[in-house]
Order: sequence, then structure tokens, then C-alpha cells
Amino acid sequence: MTQAGPKISGKRSLKTAALLAVLAVVLPACSSIRESRGYIVDPLLTDAIQPRIDNQQSVEGTLGRPTFTSQFGAPTWYYVSSVTGQRPFNRPKIKIHSVLAVQFDDAGRVINVKRSGVDQVVFLDPDGDKTPTLGRERGFLEDLFGNIGQVGGAGVPGGGGPNGQ
Repeated sequence: MTQAGPKISGKRSLKTAALLAVLAVVLPACSSIRESRGYIVDPLLTDAIQPRIDNQQSVEGTLGRPTFTSQFGAPTWYYVSSVTGQRPFNRPKIKIHSVLAVQFDDAGRVINVKRSGVDQVVFLDPDGDKTPTLGRERGFLEDLFGNIGQVGGAGVPGGGGPNGQ
């Protein structure tokens, strides 16, 4: 009888060790993956940009090249930064989001520095497999036979086609 006790405790410790090994492998897989995207914000550098003092060259020297620039209106450089978190088998979710917009005048001097966060982000929810469009709904047969009998159709003599003039 004295031998049965050590065998049971040996089996129990083996099961415990196996369970701990499985947990050590499985638990890290359930943790969230954190990923930085875009510009990595350094508050010391972003606070150093001063309106009416800095210009485009000094901003590029301090912050680097912008994420993108404005195409219309006053020249503006945008530095976009996001930190996302993703659990296994799920889509990434934005945890931290910031945009630094540096606006310049025509001479290239900084006139305004704006900061915005995740409160300005628009989340789009696509509507499944349909794209909303203007107009009316047409069925298959209307699409197939819709142009029959149209006056002035392309390719019809006297119509608006390339040979009909």
C-alpha cells in the first residue's frame, strides 16, 4: 500500500505539469496583439512646432516627412498615427488615433497646428453585398431588354452612334 501513494502523486504531478505546459502555450495566443501604424508620435517633438516661427524645412527636420499633404486649399501636412489591438480571429480595433495637421501660409511658414483624436474618426459600415446608388431598381429582364425600342440609340441608323451621326 505504501507504493500506491507515490504512484498516484507522480501521476498527479505529471498531469499538473502537462496542464501547465498546455496553458503556457494556449494563453499567449489569447492575448491582444498591439500594433502601431503610421507616424509614431513623440509629444516632445510635436509640441516643439511653433506657429509664425517654424517653416516647412524646420517642420520636416523635426517631424520628418508627413503621412500625406493637402491637395487643395492652404498647404497642410498631416501626420497620422494609430495604435490598434487585435484579439485572435477578430478584426483590429483602434485603441489610440491621432492626427497632427500643420498648416502653412504661401511663404511656407507655419500658421496653425491642430491635433485631433479618435473622436473625429468616421466608422463606415458597408451594407453587405449592395452598394447604395441613386435611381430606380431594375430587374434582370429590364437590364437585358431595356434598350430595345429606344429612339436614337447607338448603332441605329440616324441614332447617336459613331456611324449614325
